[in-house]
Amino acid sequence: MSLSSDERIPRLTIDAGERSAPVVNEREVRAAAGITLAVGAVAFSYAYFAKQYAPLQATAGVFFVEFLVRVTAGFHHSPVGRIAHAMTRGQPPEWVSAKPKRFAWTLGLVMAGAMAAITNAGIRGYLPRTICLVCLTLMWMEAVLGLCLGCKIHGLFVARGWIDADPDIEVCADGACRSGG
Repeated sequence: MSLSSDERIPRLTIDAGERSAPVVNEREVRAAAGITLAVGAVAFSYAYFAKQYAPLQATAGVFFVEFLVRVTAGFHHSPVGRIAHAMTRGQPPEWVSAKPKRFAWTLGLVMAGAMAAITNAGIRGYLPRTICLVCLTLMWMEAVLGLCLGCKIHGLFVARGWIDADPDIEVCADGACRSGG
C-alpha cells in the first residue's frame, strides 16, 4: 500500500481502537533513516578524512530535495521513501501518526539546506562538521534505536503551548506524541 503522509487508512485499528490520523509506516521510516545515515556517513568520511568535499556537497543537496519531498508531497513520494518501502515489503506495518514525523523531517530539511548552502559556499571546518554530526546522530537514533528526537521535540512544543495540539495525532512510536514529549 503506497500512502502519502497525508492519507488516512479507513478503519485502521491500533491498540484495539479505530484510528483516523494520517499515518506513516514506522518500519519504512526507520529503513529510510538507515539509508540516509549510510550515505551521509560516507560523504562525511570523504570530507573529513580525504578532504574531498564534492560528495558532501552533493549529498547535502540530495538530502535537501529528499526532505523537501517528504514534507510537501509525503514520505512515499520521496526517492528514499520508495526504496525503504521496497526494503520492508513483506513486513507487517507499524503505523504511527504522520504529523510529528513531518515536524522531524522539517528539521532535517532545515539542516540539509544549511549544509547545502554552507558546503557549496566553500565553508569548511567546525560549522559544517558539527551540523553533519548532529544529522548523523539523529539518523542513527531513528534507524537503530527507533528514537525520533524531532517527534519528541514536537511533543514538547505542544506540551509547552508553543504549537497547537493536533487532535488527529493519536499513535506515535515510543509515545513521542503524548503531552510532555
